Amino acid sequence: MSGSTLDSFVGLPPLQSNFECIATSQEVRDRGSIFVANIFAAASVKEAHRVHAHVKNVVHGSKPATHEVAAWRCMVLKSGKSGLGGPDDFELRTGSVDDGEQHAGAKVLKAIQEEGVIDAVVIVSRWYGGVMLGPVRFAHFETCAREVCRTFRLKDDMGSLIATLTSLDDILASLRIDLAKATANSADAASTTAEPSTRKTANYDSLQESLDIKRARRLVTARENAIKSVKAALKKQQERIAEG
Repeated sequence: MSGSTLDSFVGLPPLQSNFECIATSQEVRDRGSIFVANIFAAASVKEAHRVHAHVKNVVHGSKPATHEVAAWRCMVLKSGKSGLGGPDDFELRTGSVDDGEQHAGAKVLKAIQEEGVIDAVVIVSRWYGGVMLGPVRFAHFETCAREVCRTFRLKDDMGSLIATLTSLDDILASLRIDLAKATANSADAASTTAEPSTRKTANYDSLQESLDIKRARRLVTARENAIKSVKAALKKQQERIAEG
């Protein structure tokens, strides 16, 4: 099968399902073969198998890949445990599926482990182009897997930073209201101060999409510094009021 014919055959349709596809890699093309990885959130081994089956039989059902290699790492509750006992109640379960490409699953799992991804399944799809690639094909599986793992980690880190930013925004807004009340010249001025619930909530959608971790960390630092400044001003004002 020629490269152009393979391109038209594959078409690489977008992943649309109830499963959460976190990231898709760039295509790796080598002598007619195409490799592409997708990473999904997976909280259990059973869910990882369900995602793998969905990608293989539904997403690529009409244009099947030659191989759908998968690997996963999931932190799950130990049998008989509730999770209330802390980290010892959990265990890490890993596994892989070669789907006819012997040893490829282990290469994908290696990438997931080295990138430190947990609670996810990576599926690397390969459409064979008619030319045997030899050992280099394993490098392609690993390259695609690493790319989506790194995006997964970036998105996870960004989500945590945005959650922190949102919390700091709430604290800062509340402190500013307290400071405004403490420095108000009259009861009327204090009573007209806006409550935190009426403030405009910051929209961090563009920051989430940018995956600019350095910028997000700078914003967190700026919020923390602003909180320290307002706290200091509030303390000083409260001391003045106490002095009389």
